[in-house]
Amino acid sequence: MLCLHVTHGEARATGVARQMLKECGMTALPASALASPTLAAGDRLARRNALYLAAAQALAGANASVIFATGAVTGSLLAPDPALATLPVSVFVAGMAAGTLPAGWISRTWGRRAAFVTGALCGCLCGLVAALAIYLQSFALFCCATFLGGLYAGVAQSYRFAAADTASDAFKPKAISWVLAGGVLAGVLGPQLVQLTMDAWVPYLFLVSFLAQAAVALVAVLIVWQVRLPLPQAADTLGARPLGTIAAQPRFIAAAVCGVASYVLMNLLMTSAPLAMKLCGLPLSASNTAIQWHVVAMFGPSFFTGSLITRFGAEKIVAAGLALTAVAALVGMSGITALHYQASLALVGLGWNFGFIGASAMVVATHSAAERNKVQAFNDFLVFGMTALGSFASGQVLVRFGWTMVNLVTFPPIALSLVTLVVAVALARRGRISAV
Repeated sequence: MLCLHVTHGEARATGVARQMLKECGMTALPASALASPTLAAGDRLARRNALYLAAAQALAGANASVIFATGAVTGSLLAPDPALATLPVSVFVAGMAAGTLPAGWISRTWGRRAAFVTGALCGCLCGLVAALAIYLQSFALFCCATFLGGLYAGVAQSYRFAAADTASDAFKPKAISWVLAGGVLAGVLGPQLVQLTMDAWVPYLFLVSFLAQAAVALVAVLIVWQVRLPLPQAADTLGARPLGTIAAQPRFIAAAVCGVASYVLMNLLMTSAPLAMKLCGLPLSASNTAIQWHVVAMFGPSFFTGSLITRFGAEKIVAAGLALTAVAALVGMSGITALHYQASLALVGLGWNFGFIGASAMVVATHSAAERNKVQAFNDFLVFGMTALGSFASGQVLVRFGWTMVNLVTFPPIALSLVTLVVAVALARRGRISAV
């Protein structure tokens, strides 16, 4: 294999390039993956990758938005029992959890780009199978489609970590934040796809919406093919600690708990809200608007969240995100107008942004380059596995106990997460004092 070696003189002249090599766990980079001008430019490659991954995030988010905006409503039309209406969205989240570990294995074996292409192809199948399910009026087939969509979303969650692969320590939080900022377009594109196409083929509500979703995922295949990342053989060989050792770190435990809470609670409110709005007699256009503002709030702050993490620290940003989620629940309990739902979903989206990006930055700080794929896949498995369990319960809680109870159940996980975060910070501070 042809390799581009960095000589001692070149490394002295390009300190940032040497840092890039160190972060990637490499002393040489494949010539097919990286070129000398890019190395000399420091974070130039990381910025390029982050922009491509931000575009891919936008398209993947649009696919997810279609499911979030239509899944519970379509489920209520196809399901044999009204309590199963949110099951398709829950199956979507289960697909996210199921996709994380295989995505990590593909990344370790063939590289992240292969995993990204596989995920986008699952997104294409999701749209096609969902359209067929609506045509055939098959609830089971529709759940299969949303599971495929979940696999795509699970792979897309690793975009944020991939952006950090070639970034310097200073740029890593910003690279993660840039990628998630791509979701702003998803907040517009996904709901607008639904709004413009939901009645395009009467009487098959949303059928054309899912065909459009498949087309969007196909475009994503072309985007992720442009990403240039280190080959897995060079980064994931020697020097890696056991996963149990890494997962036992207080900082990792706090990151995982807060990441789980941020995602589970966001998904709980987002999954239930469209169906709750329908039960309140609000029009579909109102729920589409609520989802649109929710997704914009999820990803819009990403333009500056990375800078906030760099300035104040990831732990403080995570705590702010959890507090915003609590405020969202309070707003949700205060009324049942369209404005109440929209404000609640916007606030929980903002809380998710701070909580999830902050927790992701904490995870990145707990492992080396040689350990990244297994640690990141394990973290995402925990996050989306727990989110899947919470999502399965959301429909039951809403139908049996109402929208107020959906909001009330958010408070215990928020309290637990804040306590875990405080303990981790205290232990880290004690360790630094002992070291001195």
